[in-house]
Amino acid sequence: MPRGPRLDAPGSLHHVIVRGIERRKIFENDKDREGFLGRLGRLVIEERATCFAWSLLPNHAHILLRTGSVPLTKMMRRLLTGYAVSFNLRHQRAGHLFQNRYKSILCDEDVYLLELVRYIHLNCIRAGMVTDLEKLDRFRWSGHSVLMGNEQRAWQARGEVLGCFSEKENVARRRYRQFIVDGISLGRKEELTGSRIRGRGEEGEEAPEKQSDARILGSSDFVGRVLREEERRDRERALLKRKGIDIEGLMELIGKKMGVTREEIMGGGQRGGVSMARSVFCYLASRNLGKTGRELSLALGLTPAAIHYAIVRGERFLDEDGAMKEELINI
Repeated sequence: MPRGPRLDAPGSLHHVIVRGIERRKIFENDKDREGFLGRLGRLVIEERATCFAWSLLPNHAHILLRTGSVPLTKMMRRLLTGYAVSFNLRHQRAGHLFQNRYKSILCDEDVYLLELVRYIHLNCIRAGMVTDLEKLDRFRWSGHSVLMGNEQRAWQARGEVLGCFSEKENVARRRYRQFIVDGISLGRKEELTGSRIRGRGEEGEEAPEKQSDARILGSSDFVGRVLREEERRDRERALLKRKGIDIEGLMELIGKKMGVTREEIMGGGQRGGVSMARSVFCYLASRNLGKTGRELSLALGLTPAAIHYAIVRGERFLDEDGAMKEELINI
């Protein structure tokens, strides 16, 4: 059964699995691996994403990340396209490197974050890349060695993961490692890679109407909330598309509703009304038109960091002003 459209809610946790076409290698040597990680690290920083875990195996890779203001699809497109071009040039080959459709599972972070960190890092042992935990502690091509303090990857959310175990780093590292040890005997958990599951209600009891989706990892209630939110987003995008609203049109409409001109939004002025209109524009352009932080940065002449903060500010403003949000969405 074919997978449905990707679920790409901003700020969501995703388990991403990238595989080589026809199970071929996507990493031939350490230069390839460093190239891939260098691109991943730059994107995580630029797009304000959060990477919790990763592992590189010869013909596939696992990445656990929370998206920032840029949708996962755009981030992965930049990562995989750029890497494939450099790989082909380096190895004098042509054609596709990756399977046409990488797998991404939207996950309930509160429930599955640590389970996924453990699963992804233990893949290196289960795949025979290393033979035991002592070697995994120093294995360069897994985020586990970063959490153990043996490798440095400034873009990996080391503190956030270890903070789940203790505020004291030494204690946290010891508890984290024991957590990994405990997982070795558990074997593979198929649901962590996107197998279809039946969820339970929030209180652990059977939900009256269970929902499951291979694209989502979580309880039935969580699956339901995600699908309802995605349906709402689809309606909003469809409405804008039917009305022929593009980035220029959205800017004009927001300007009229908020009492500022298009030129003021574009001009970088910081008076209250202009700054807020610009923030609302950035949020809706990112969320409803799918514009990336880089695209908005070029359009407005602002840094990627400024765009990120504008998106956050615009979302907060509209959440607090439901009437304005409804009015702008239903223009």
